[in-house]
Amino acid sequence: MATLKLDNVKKSFGKTDVIHGVSIDVNDGEFIVIVGPSGCGKSTLLRMVAGLETVTSGEVQIGGKVVNDVEPMDRDIAMVFQNYALYPHMSVFDNMAYGLKIAKVSKDEISERVQTAAKLLQLEPYLQRKPRELSGGQRQRVAMGRAIVRKPAVFLFDEPLSNLDAKLRVQMRLEIKALQRELGVTSLYVTHDQVEAMTLADRMIVMNAGVADQIGAPLDVYANPATEFVAGFIGSPPTNFIDASLVDGQSGRIGVRPEHIELSDTGRITATVGYAEALGAETLVHLRASDGSQITVRQDAALPIPGEGETRGLSWADENIMRFDASGLRQ
Repeated sequence: MATLKLDNVKKSFGKTDVIHGVSIDVNDGEFIVIVGPSGCGKSTLLRMVAGLETVTSGEVQIGGKVVNDVEPMDRDIAMVFQNYALYPHMSVFDNMAYGLKIAKVSKDEISERVQTAAKLLQLEPYLQRKPRELSGGQRQRVAMGRAIVRKPAVFLFDEPLSNLDAKLRVQMRLEIKALQRELGVTSLYVTHDQVEAMTLADRMIVMNAGVADQIGAPLDVYANPATEFVAGFIGSPPTNFIDASLVDGQSGRIGVRPEHIELSDTGRITATVGYAEALGAETLVHLRASDGSQITVRQDAALPIPGEGETRGLSWADENIMRFDASGLRQ
């Protein structure tokens, strides 16, 4: 168990700055998710914690110790990768035990740790199988088991569910959350999937072009986004953005989430219905405002679905308006 601290961590490749100074104090046992689109720097940040990328400036601390110049194998971390990184010629047992053998742990202790992890991950029937004989979800469990037996101070996850189908991703993220809670290990988890971030994180770091736009608990970030980028990235469907001059003559843009807009005969603005998606419990109605803005309204499935080409008013309460200035900062 350990705390983790990033103190104004920066990364440059030559003259190109890719991480612009990220700071966070991670509590012992806390689950932090780094989320953002491709190319935002989230994996680079994780790799600096792992020691796979050098830190240009700032400090990475694990358990109160600065590890900038410490080799990855000596940082007391365990990493779970997107591609599982299993040895195809080894059994499940040997894959999970390999790191312990390299560390010269005794055979009895290796067996005990592997058996304990296998029971925790429901892998006991598969210990003598090769990775090719396992499903994608089982392979990911083996990769997590290999990390668990190390008994690290910090778990690092680099988009571990990206190769799984949608249903299995839901199941596996529930298992990861439950497992992390049971083990109580400080964890740093990278994903581009904001649903994963919302459901897994104690706190999340929302990355935007190498900058931590916002750090906070998922529901706090959702309810009170600090920037236009965060408001647009966190939430599905994303926030609607409308030129404020259309609504009240002011400059900048306003944001309103789809669930906070109602269709009516009259409203703050009018828009033309493009199409509707009936999803069972809810319907998403997609419209276009007079300035060309695309607007999505989430409504209960019991409400009438408007027809394509209809002009409808859009209404929302003042307390649900988010205002952003020209630079994208929340006003």
